[in-house]
Amino acid sequence: MSFTLRAQEHFAKLEQNKNIQAEGLIHKLNKTKDTLILQSDKKINYLYSINKDYGRDFDFYVDTTSYRLPLNKFPIGKHVLVAVQSPKRIVFVVKILKEIPIEQPAKIISEKVVAIEPTKVVLSNN
Repeated sequence: MSFTLRAQEHFAKLEQNKNIQAEGLIHKLNKTKDTLILQSDKKINYLYSINKDYGRDFDFYVDTTSYRLPLNKFPIGKHVLVAVQSPKRIVFVVKILKEIPIEQPAKIISEKVVAIEPTKVVLSNN
């Protein structure tokens, strides 16, 4: 039997926007540092990432006050994220330090299933 202990590993680091106009948007990582959490009293319209060529790596239509973004699809490196709360755009950085493992569902042990052909029942009127 073998297992991997990942309790103290940090997969990502968040560089928060400290601007006073950004304080209405709570942006943090969860305890395991593998999910970005966004919360606000105002609606978050969009969330997108800007790459070094000023193109967008991803673009999510959020349209809610709370959003969770799993970071396991991000490659290792620096990612500049923009949360849009019209008309504001709040910019912050997420650095992926290590590849984040994707949780595999547990295997279900099952016995062979045997199909039984239905039997026909004839009803007669007496």
